[in-house]
Amino acid sequence: MSMNNSSSVFLDAAPSHPNRFQVNVINESHESSAAADSNHDPPHYEETSFVDEAHNRLRISFRPGNQELYDNFLQSGETAKTDASFHTYDSHTNTYYLQTFGHNTMDAVPKIDYYRNTGSISGAKMNRPSLYEIHEQLAKNVAVTPGSADRVANGDGMPGEEQSENKEEDPHAGAVKFGWVKGVLVRCMLNIWGVMLFIRLSWIVGEAGIGLGVLIILLSTMVTSITGLSTSAIATNGFVRGGGAYYLISRSLGPEFGGSIGLIFAFANAVAVAMYVVGFAETVVDLLAESNSIMVDKSNDIRIIGSITVVILLGISVAGMEWEAKAQVILLIILLIAIVNFFIGTVIPSNQEKKSRGFFNYQASIFAENFGPSFTKGEGFFSVFAIFFPAATGILAGANISGDLEDPQDAIPRGTMLAIFVTTIAYLAVAICVGACVVRDATGNVNDTIISGMNCNGSAACGLGYDFSRCLNQNCPYGLMNNFQVMSMVSGFAPLITAGIFSATLSSALASLVSAPKVFQALCKDNIYKGLHFFAKGYGKNNEPLRGYILTFIIAMAFILIAELNIIAPIISNFFLASYALINFSCFHASYAKSPGWRPAYGVYNMWVSLSGAILCCAVMFVINWWAAVITYVIEFFLYIYVTYKKPDVNWGSSTQALSYVSALDNALELTTVEDHVKNFRPQCIVLTGGPMTRPALLDITHAFTKNSGLCICCEVYVGPRKECVKEMNNGMAKKQEWLLKNKIKAFYAAVAADCFRDGVRSLLQASGLGRMKPNTMVIGFKKNWRKAPPAEIENYVGIIHDAFDFEIGVIIVRISQGFDISQVLQVQEELEKLEQERLALEATIKDNESEEGSRGIRGLFKKAGKLNITKQVPKKDTGINTIQSMHVGEFNQRLVEASTQFKKKQGKGTIDVWWLFDDGGLTLLIPYILTLRKKWKDCKLRIYVGGKINRIEEEKIAMASLLSKFRIKFADIHIIGDINIKPNKESWKFFEEMIEPYRLHESCKDLTTAEKLKRETPWKITDSELEAFKEKSYRQVRLNELLQEHSRAANLVVLSLPVARKATISDILYMAWLEILTKNLPPVLLVRGNHKNVLTFYS
Repeated sequence: MSMNNSSSVFLDAAPSHPNRFQVNVINESHESSAAADSNHDPPHYEETSFVDEAHNRLRISFRPGNQELYDNFLQSGETAKTDASFHTYDSHTNTYYLQTFGHNTMDAVPKIDYYRNTGSISGAKMNRPSLYEIHEQLAKNVAVTPGSADRVANGDGMPGEEQSENKEEDPHAGAVKFGWVKGVLVRCMLNIWGVMLFIRLSWIVGEAGIGLGVLIILLSTMVTSITGLSTSAIATNGFVRGGGAYYLISRSLGPEFGGSIGLIFAFANAVAVAMYVVGFAETVVDLLAESNSIMVDKSNDIRIIGSITVVILLGISVAGMEWEAKAQVILLIILLIAIVNFFIGTVIPSNQEKKSRGFFNYQASIFAENFGPSFTKGEGFFSVFAIFFPAATGILAGANISGDLEDPQDAIPRGTMLAIFVTTIAYLAVAICVGACVVRDATGNVNDTIISGMNCNGSAACGLGYDFSRCLNQNCPYGLMNNFQVMSMVSGFAPLITAGIFSATLSSALASLVSAPKVFQALCKDNIYKGLHFFAKGYGKNNEPLRGYILTFIIAMAFILIAELNIIAPIISNFFLASYALINFSCFHASYAKSPGWRPAYGVYNMWVSLSGAILCCAVMFVINWWAAVITYVIEFFLYIYVTYKKPDVNWGSSTQALSYVSALDNALELTTVEDHVKNFRPQCIVLTGGPMTRPALLDITHAFTKNSGLCICCEVYVGPRKECVKEMNNGMAKKQEWLLKNKIKAFYAAVAADCFRDGVRSLLQASGLGRMKPNTMVIGFKKNWRKAPPAEIENYVGIIHDAFDFEIGVIIVRISQGFDISQVLQVQEELEKLEQERLALEATIKDNESEEGSRGIRGLFKKAGKLNITKQVPKKDTGINTIQSMHVGEFNQRLVEASTQFKKKQGKGTIDVWWLFDDGGLTLLIPYILTLRKKWKDCKLRIYVGGKINRIEEEKIAMASLLSKFRIKFADIHIIGDINIKPNKESWKFFEEMIEPYRLHESCKDLTTAEKLKRETPWKITDSELEAFKEKSYRQVRLNELLQEHSRAANLVVLSLPVARKATISDILYMAWLEILTKNLPPVLLVRGNHKNVLTFYS
């Protein structure tokens, strides 16, 4: 099938051959005009419609003429619905074309509801048909009704779903949401324009001069602008909920960083309330002092006025976000009027009094004189910068109420960046204007004028007729350097500047009073700090954090009453800067991780710029106050350690996870370039556990020598009908890997579905692992029931050992006396748990039913019982459990469970007996050595047993001791066994013969024809010729068991060389008999055979 992109294809009205899957662009109401314009306009590519060519009247055109219709279509987010009376397959009416697809299909079209989170409050999450449902054959008894098929075809859900179950009631319906102006722009401008604008900016210009003053403002703006860009990028990379800076950082860097910074950020906002309120109270007290109206004294008056102010602000906040927003708008208007009042005052001609205080309107000489710095003693560029920088903060005021914004992804970038731009322009304009109008020092004495004949010292004031030369030798009360009320003096109406100061302090306090509880509530909702979950509850349609408001109020009141904010202020500034640094680092980290999920809609950012912003923020922290920066880092570090230790059960898809993946991938690729070396050998095991929880002993002993040193993959083979196996396998993958993590077992889980067990294991042996991290050792359990198992099972079991050797993979077989497989015990426990859950669910349903009204309650009971799958099978299960309980198997099951955990327990003082009978490259020796390094096995000593000649025992003992010392392996004793090859005693041999008797063919006792027939019918049996040929080897296995019983019966663990059966020579039954007699009546045994490549070396 080819596609032609020329316009003729898309505008051709009627092809010669009708085709349902034809894409036409036809607007029924403008067909003629569309055809006429086709020669001039480029082709418009439309949404594909699957329609019958004979009926092409109804089309959706996205041409410019119908753009409004298209926009409405997008805004509604709904596809066209078919008429209920219309048959789904009826393709001969116009209604048919209102469907996305004109035929029944389980496939759903793309829809936002499929991508929502489960707890989304913006809409109900819907589940699209699974791949299994659309891929498998449709069941014959499933009737697809026209209505349901149409709903599925249009992406409305699965057939038969009740709409009522999919629609969630929004608990916060009718909540007040703010746009980008009122929600972000207003708040950020109010927070950035603080008291600094009115009472300290003039002093900064006086100290640093206009040139360096502008540089200080621009440097501060650069830090906040970079942070604003990073904030915008993170905020537009997905749906943003409430929590502001905490939410952005935690969802980007994970709960460890988010949880640590979220707590100190919320605390900083709470204390900031006290700082701003005290600033307001100090201004009020100064006014009272001027009119001699002090109530008690200055300190207590500040406390009284501050407390009253906080109570009023709390009332506004608790009244609701709508009232708080109105108050913010009023305060902004007052603030803007105050700023405009200042600029108007600069052009009003100055009078004698103002001139004596240093104000001469705009003068080039004053501008030139004030352009350079004139730092007083103890001041410098960085000290002045440290004083100004807090005035540039406040850019997160809008982001902090992200949960109350109508469209956070649009509002946060637009409002934040515009607020930074406007406030920066205002700061620059005020700094330049005040530097061009007011001299640095003035006496305030109207008589200090220049008299004719006096020498002028060349200052700007001198040139303008005033002599302020005595300010060089003594402190003067006026001028940029000395008077903090310069803006009031310059302004057209001084009380408006005071109102501006009130507005700046109160608005910042109000913003912080709202931000702290909102951020704290989001932190508590995530339950990172378990003890703080009490504050997660919200009230009202806006989910107001009333408990958080009360806590913030208490903290603010405490610091107002302490009234020692000069010490706490630098720490709070550093808390905010730490938040900025982490936001910048979050943006850099997310970009650096190169995750496909990092797709910010706001593209005006750069990862390296964000990194430089993070570094700048950290540097500014030390510039402002080094000890406060150290305290901030220490607090954040301890909180980070705490959250990391607690490991909150959350998964937010952070960039930390993405970078971990990238690092692991890079390291794995880099590892492929490194050649294997014997010094770096480590056991990398594929463990045939089945479900990891079903054979805990096998997993525990393997984990003991692979933990923190080698790869461990728990493998399971699903045998049976492919359809059922694949479904069961897919459903259990995540659950079993989670079990490994929960039990702190450092292993992976892998599973395959196969026609037989051996095929599955063969696939795992070949395909498991990645690059150099591939298994080199297979660990399996001993098949204790081999004598009762069908011959095919034995063939598969022995076959996987042969397969492992074929792939040059070592083999370890684990045998313990009992408790190896506890799958039946787990099944009984699972059934009991299900019954208990169903009982509790039924009780809860009945309890809920009792609270409902009349017949509605009865109907609800049946509905809920149906959802809980409470069926008639429950009594049957109960009967089964009672039968099991009546057999008194509880004690037996308990013993099995205890035996299965024997390798989890600390092994007491004892020995690990290593029977290194055959040189397999050293794996038989390396495994027990690694075990002795583990905490649970460190008290066990190694005893080495090797075969030798009876007349050279001492020489061979010395040689083995020398070899072990070169390998640097500590041992307690070495035993040379010289009598391995003698015949076993008669009782032992008789036991072996009786064990294999049911599996012997005895062909020598039968005629040739009968013998050949028996060989064909039972090829798996042991022939007389085979038994005779390998009689010496059989003797050896029986004799070895006698020696093991004699020397190692009391050992904690026996590690023994695994005998190898030559393929197509030794039958599977005989090999299993060897393994059985070799390990019979012994402590836990590991039968080990390496791949005959060196895993030990004595070279450095």
